[in-house]
Amino acid sequence: MSSKIYVGGLPYATTDAQLQEIFSAHGTVESARVITDKFTGRSRGFGFVEMASSEEAQRAIQALNGTDLDGRNLTVNEARPQEKRSGFGGDRDRGGERRGGGGRNRW
Repeated sequence: MSSKIYVGGLPYATTDAQLQEIFSAHGTVESARVITDKFTGRSRGFGFVEMASSEEAQRAIQALNGTDLDGRNLTVNEARPQEKRSGFGGDRDRGGERRGGGGRNRW
């Protein structure tokens, strides 16, 4: 079973291929992805790597956490599951509060 790793503190010039190369020294990399801003396309300074097994993932975490990459310290740990995000602006339906006003004059 594959294991997902969070990699923070990446230099902004790091590519997916470079990330894969760094981690492949510690096991089989199934995927490596640097997260980019959806509007500018620039790196956000972190990414995710999927290793083939949890043993390889633990080896990579032990070997790479706190190491220096182009002047930046890497934070490498097990990725947490993505939290469910709420919709835009939270709860849109507040129990009828915004359903046509209910005939109530506020002014």
